[in-house]
Formats: sequence, structure tokens, C-alpha cells
Amino acid sequence: MIACPCEVCASPDLRDKRFRCSALLENGNSRVLIDCGPDVRQQLLQTGIDDLDAVVITHEHNDHIIGLDDLRPFIFKRKAAFPIYAEPRVQEEIKRRFAYAFAKNPYPGAPKFELIDLNIGEEIKIGSLPPIIPLRVMHGSLPIAGFRVSSTAYLTDVKHVPDESKAALQGLDTLVTSLLHHHEHHSHMNEKESVAFAKEVNAKQTKFIHMSHLAGFHESIEERLPPNMRLGYDGHVIEVK
Repeated sequence: MIACPCEVCASPDLRDKRFRCSALLENGNSRVLIDCGPDVRQQLLQTGIDDLDAVVITHEHNDHIIGLDDLRPFIFKRKAAFPIYAEPRVQEEIKRRFAYAFAKNPYPGAPKFELIDLNIGEEIKIGSLPPIIPLRVMHGSLPIAGFRVSSTAYLTDVKHVPDESKAALQGLDTLVTSLLHHHEHHSHMNEKESVAFAKEVNAKQTKFIHMSHLAGFHESIEERLPPNMRLGYDGHVIEVK
């Protein structure tokens, strides 16, 4: 957190240095990014990613879309518009925030985006990746998308999960979902709610993401969690069967 003097923000533990939340799906030469926040440039540089096939977007908040402009090197490399899968409401927000990319006569060097409809329950098939299945979850009163990919589910910014989506989360090896901090929040699950939800889904393992500095130190949070629940961290790799 900018200008924050708290011990978590000053922690020497690299797992406490939390960029904005994003995930990369990779199989062979196929790579898809889930969300594209303001830290994406540094994230891609640090991980050495030299190409992407598409981005799938959970929702339109800035910490999940505002880094799209930084994908320009991939756009120039492919010499074609970059595919972005998003719900129609989210597409309209992308058009507003990146109006210069959708102008009739965009300035030279502007990114080119191909907006593709993301429909809840309708599989997205990209390259050699397993089908990406969008699921409805609620970010407070805002309906957003989560994703199931084979035996793994990725649900960020969750406050509530409808029953039909819970049914689609059965039989998971890995659940990746958000845990904001300890306190009650109108649009995010807190630690108690996240752990209860993970127990209900009953995946073989759960990785929590999207932690605020108010959640505390990585190590101290993990000491409180059940053995099959751990925190994700920047650069963490999960094998999807």
C-alpha cells in the first residue's frame, strides 16, 4: 500500500510483496491471462512471458483491466488485434477507459483489441488449453465471472457464489479464491467466510489470493489455516491435471 507504514508493507518476506491479482494459464505454447491489472507489465517482465494468446476478464474494476494497454508488444508482435474475452457490460467499460484504442482514426501505435463475448457457462477454447468455463459469482451486488479449467477453479473478488456455480465446483483438485482480510466487507469474503466457503467446496487444496495488507503477514495467516489451505503468492505455480 502506497505511503503505508505498517509492518506488513515493510515486511522483508517476498511473499508479502503482493502485486495486483492475475493468473496465467499455460499449456505447451498456449498462454491465456486471467485479468490484466496495473502491475501486469512488471509481472510479465519478471516471469519472462514473451507471448500471449488472449486475456479473459473477470470484471471491469481498474485493478483487473487497466493494464491492457501494456499488452502492446504482443499486439505489435502478432500484427493483429489482441483477443479479450469479457461480458458485454465489461466490454463497454473497456471501450470507455481505452477510448483512444477504439476511435475511428486512432493515433499511430494505439493498441488494437478484439472484444469477444464471454458467456457464463459457455466454454472458451483457446489453443491447447483445456476448455475455460466461465462461472457466475457475485462481487457484492456486481455479477462477475469466475473460471473452471479442468480440475482447478479461479474465483477472485468473491462475496457470494450462487448454488448453480457451487454445483460446477464439485470434484476440484484446486480451488483458487479470494481472502481479503479479517474484517467484514460489503463486496469481498473475509478470512472466516473464505475458509468456510473453501470447506464447503471441499477441493483437495485451496489457494487464497487477493489479500489486503490488513490480512497480515503471509506466514502468520498460514498458521491459522487448515492444512489443505494455503496462501498464493506472486510467482506461485499450480499444476492443473
